Amino acid sequence: MVRAFRPEEKETYLTLCREFYHSDAVLHPLPDSHYERTWQEMQRSDAYAVAYALEWEGEVAGYALLAKTFSQEAGGLVVWLDEMYDRPAYRSKGLGAECFAFVEREFAGAARLRLEVEKDNVRAKALYARLGYRPFPYEQMIKGE
Repeated sequence: MVRAFRPEEKETYLTLCREFYHSDAVLHPLPDSHYERTWQEMQRSDAYAVAYALEWEGEVAGYALLAKTFSQEAGGLVVWLDEMYDRPAYRSKGLGAECFAFVEREFAGAARLRLEVEKDNVRAKALYARLGYRPFPYEQMIKGE
């Protein structure tokens, strides 16, 4: 099951973020202040970011964090699946596919769905390809963290 986080689940969200950012799926851990700022922004408004709890048999098994932007190139709303994490004990149970189906229903009017994946994350890349995602020809560049 995929559902919005409840305000009283802040610590659960922060714990899941810490687990994700200490896993092989990311380049490096983040300071807790980043997770805290994201939580505060999501409590203020869902204009830029929204997080969903991934549940398995009544237990929070992971989370998905979406970021929203507008793109002239895409012709409208772009929803970034910024982070998706399921705890090791809950992997291979279909949570990832369920999450993507939820996002596609919830944001059916979006012009584009977009995500990033580490080059060596073969398992995630296989899931994304099965779900119809393809490599995007742009190389990203950033300034700042």
